[in-house]
Amino acid sequence: MKEATVTHTGSLPARLTRLYGGLALYGTGIGLQIESGLGNGPWDVFHQGAALLTGLSIGTMIIIVGALVMLAWIPLRQRPGFGTISNVIFVGVFADVSLHLLPTPDHLLLRWLFVALAVTSIALATVLYIGAGMGAGPRDGIMTGLMRLGLSVRLSRFLIEVTVLAAGWLLGGTAGLGTIAFAFAIGPLTQLFTRWFPLSPVRHT
Repeated sequence: MKEATVTHTGSLPARLTRLYGGLALYGTGIGLQIESGLGNGPWDVFHQGAALLTGLSIGTMIIIVGALVMLAWIPLRQRPGFGTISNVIFVGVFADVSLHLLPTPDHLLLRWLFVALAVTSIALATVLYIGAGMGAGPRDGIMTGLMRLGLSVRLSRFLIEVTVLAAGWLLGGTAGLGTIAFAFAIGPLTQLFTRWFPLSPVRHT
């Protein structure tokens, strides 16, 4: 049976740099989105709702949810790697650190700048750490699994974000105009960055 995988190039140190640089950028993007106050990204609407229920930090919930989401990999026949485990642990850590260090902007233009930087950072971070070839993150493993079934990056990412947003809103997470901007922009931006950091699948038996 043939299976789709993500191509990668470069030495091990270069791939590790790409992996952990991507994870740090992802966590920073989460912090920027939350600090904007204009609405969290869809996954973080869910993380915030879960955090409100448990009293844990958003970063801690990112770690817990990431571990649980890996169960969805089973029907998609995705295989975790070193990068997958690193994602589960470090995105939440970097998110909590960025939330601690980043200021909360008061001016509306600065708040929207935070949203723009957040979406761009997370889109670039996604193709960086997936392209390192060490395993997709737990949430993006669902995306690559859907790609394996024939969906585009844009469509698969959009479907995931809308589903998680609805669940997060039901849990009490905060959504807003920034959430809408994230949901519609993340897929096209991720697709755009694959031009410079390809995620082209290859076939093998």
